[in-house]
Amino acid sequence: MRILRLSLAEGARAARGVAVVIDVFRAFTCEPVMYACGAKRILLEGDVERCFAWKDRALLVGERDEVPIDGFDLTNSPSQILARGSALFAGRTVVHRTTAGVTGALAALAHADAVFLASYITARATVAAIRARNPAVVSIVAMGIRAQAPAPEDERCGDYIEALLSGDAYDHLAAVVEILRQETAQKFLRGDKAYLPREDPALCLQRDLFDFALEARQTADGVEAVRVLPDGTPFRSEDAATLPR
Repeated sequence: MRILRLSLAEGARAARGVAVVIDVFRAFTCEPVMYACGAKRILLEGDVERCFAWKDRALLVGERDEVPIDGFDLTNSPSQILARGSALFAGRTVVHRTTAGVTGALAALAHADAVFLASYITARATVAAIRARNPAVVSIVAMGIRAQAPAPEDERCGDYIEALLSGDAYDHLAAVVEILRQETAQKFLRGDKAYLPREDPALCLQRDLFDFALEARQTADGVEAVRVLPDGTPFRSEDAATLPR
């Protein structure tokens, strides 16, 4: 297995083989949490106007350059998703739009054989699902800040996924200390913007909370974030995600 390390929008476009698109703060932390809150399915959409075409049939969740989008039901925050919980999400379709993670996954899907949507909370399950496919090439893509500048949380999560794939060492405590010192975390911890809650980094930096991976797959309705079990088999209704305890 050959592992390629890529970053940002150009990295997503260059991904080949099995792509692992990483967005820790916060797209691909939010999606497992939405499933844990009872969402039926999650569709990925990069175009804001096309999102609104779903307004009467789905929840709209996301952001544009981190800022909430007028007319959406919720912004891209795992703590705010948890606060609304099953009362909002149970049985619902979600259309998810983000500047880095979602757009990167859609770009990668154009050329890669498969695209997984990763963050710390699904990293180990993602690696297990990749191993089940035994690919020749794995492209690890850290999406970074608005897909334009490197973000330490995505790069370090990439390190973790690479270490799980290769058997190399990884120091999560050192990674967390590094991440929390950087502006990508500090902008949450200052607590001066309601759409950047202080609680989000603590949720996003937890490892391996869920035992399923997320794979972007083309469906009749668009690209869906589909749950995949660690052995590579499809997720079934009896495997329904619950919040970790």
